[in-house]
Amino acid sequence: MIKRCHEDNALVRAALSRPGSGRVLVVDGEGSLRTALLGDVLASLGAGNGWAGVIIHGAVRDVARLREIDFGVAALGSNPHRSRKAGTGTTGEPVSFGGVMFTPGDTVHVDEDGVALVPREAS
Repeated sequence: MIKRCHEDNALVRAALSRPGSGRVLVVDGEGSLRTALLGDVLASLGAGNGWAGVIIHGAVRDVARLREIDFGVAALGSNPHRSRKAGTGTTGEPVSFGGVMFTPGDTVHVDEDGVALVPREAS
């Protein structure tokens, strides 16, 4: 599942509140490091609902706690500042960042070194 939001994590919470079935949520926060789009509460919510993790083109918070949760997190950086909760953004459409186009249904592999994408038609 893919979300596009700028400094507003309401759509991230909505997605992680639903069953994840081992999927990864890709979030295009437009590269903003001014506010965090995910913290320990949302990561715990996602883990509890069966999500494998998130890839965030933006910031996260609660980094020490995130390491303790069985939930994969890849982000540009961290910031303790909370995001807005207005529900602005879009969902389900392809997003592009880091020179990669993420499309719903693609397969992603993430480790400490980075993110690798396998397009749906190739998997």
